Amino acid sequence: MACSLPSRRFLTALVLLPAATLGACGQAVASASAAPNPSATVTASAQAQAPLPIQKTLFNPAVGGAQNGITSLAPLVDAVKGAVVNVEVRAKPRRSAAVQRLPPGMAERFGLPPGFGGEGSGPARQGAGSGFIIDPSGIVLTNNHVVEDADQVRVKLDDGRAFDAEVMGRDPLTDVALLKLKGAPSNLPSVPLGDSDAVRVGDAVMAIGNPFGLASSVSAGILSARARDIQAGPYDEFLQTDAAINPGNSGGPLFNMKGEVVGMNTAIVGGATGIGFAVPSKLIQALLPQLKETGVVRRGWLGLAVQDLTPDLSRALGLEAMKGAVVAGVNRNSPGERAGLREEDVITSVNGRPVESAGGLTRAVALLKPDSRVKVELLRGGKAQTLDVTLGTRPAMNGEEEVQPRNGSATAPRRLGVQLSDTREGGAQVVAVEPGSPAERGGLVPGMVLVQVGDQKINSASDAVQVLSSAKPGAALLLRVRMPGSESTLLRAVEVPNR
Repeated sequence: MACSLPSRRFLTALVLLPAATLGACGQAVASASAAPNPSATVTASAQAQAPLPIQKTLFNPAVGGAQNGITSLAPLVDAVKGAVVNVEVRAKPRRSAAVQRLPPGMAERFGLPPGFGGEGSGPARQGAGSGFIIDPSGIVLTNNHVVEDADQVRVKLDDGRAFDAEVMGRDPLTDVALLKLKGAPSNLPSVPLGDSDAVRVGDAVMAIGNPFGLASSVSAGILSARARDIQAGPYDEFLQTDAAINPGNSGGPLFNMKGEVVGMNTAIVGGATGIGFAVPSKLIQALLPQLKETGVVRRGWLGLAVQDLTPDLSRALGLEAMKGAVVAGVNRNSPGERAGLREEDVITSVNGRPVESAGGLTRAVALLKPDSRVKVELLRGGKAQTLDVTLGTRPAMNGEEEVQPRNGSATAPRRLGVQLSDTREGGAQVVAVEPGSPAERGGLVPGMVLVQVGDQKINSASDAVQVLSSAKPGAALLLRVRMPGSESTLLRAVEVPNR
């Protein structure tokens, strides 16, 4: 879905439409039985906007048609539209933490539906977005916000075929998700990922998607700008286009004139402003190996707080350089501290890649694998130095979702309402906490790392599952947890329910 962004001078954050869309801009209906109404959908979506997203078939320009001096995009559309799909998602409604499951028979006594407050009560939520096939075996790219809450995913092709799909992997920080079609043949139409770095501002681009549920809609325009930071996440480097992008286009492709995908449409500025944003294909290509292998993206980490080198800071530090990332803080026991990085160092390159800003450093390090050894060039007191740094694994920050790997993750007993996964540093990281569960009441939140239960040290998620599973009903468990990026621990108490 193309999500609305605030139409003001400084773009602030990606704003999602109401919960009925599963966090995906697109048509929204209250239940599975509701029939889509395109006109009603447009009105509802417009009102909901916040005030403030291989078989290679290339287009050959030589075969393009022209009428009255205007070149037709029809040959390009015919060559690629078969690989563009509609992604339909469905999920059970989330239960609010304030609404608890009532004891058996209690709901009926108060005139409420049986099982009121339980999981799955209320109407099903639905939403729709777009996607595109990148491998003939049925591998589909779409946005994370289209499928992140989905219990069921169904993908419809342009030729009318439809397949259920499983989510192979997700990366919330770049809004990229990978799907695998179930029971699909191995000769589906597909499109290749192109080189987004080669697209110039002013080059023609074309978008195909499912805006407002209108399947296979085509729009065209130019690349308006590059490397846009719209404050949607720590790795913003969006392509900007004036090709029409609307709710429901999310996850759809942005093509160059060769029929290569150079971006994945993700966000818009609120209203019909002609300003849309796409995730660059080069970034997607960097994430694909991990998404295919494990289903999650693990990033390199220095453990620094950094800011842009401004002219004023440059003069104050006695430097002639005008670009770089100034180290404002160094986390204790972090890879940066162990390598000897200090406050007021100005980082100018990582592994030979120039660093021009704090965001540039963040993106450069994030594309490197944890535990890799890199050369960091910096200025310290006006003198150039080079340090060798062994990167750590970036932890989930406060408020960020930690996606479970397809393999190597574990789920604690449902009665506690918490999901855990392994970490490279040891312990079991909290991935998700069910609203209203004993885990939530005990103060557990995603991102925390469980390091001890009672007297038992926790080295992995399986250790935690074993200890928690053996706890007696009614027992009060004393947990020792660590917040991301912190070496100190906190105490939490979780009561094991009787059933």
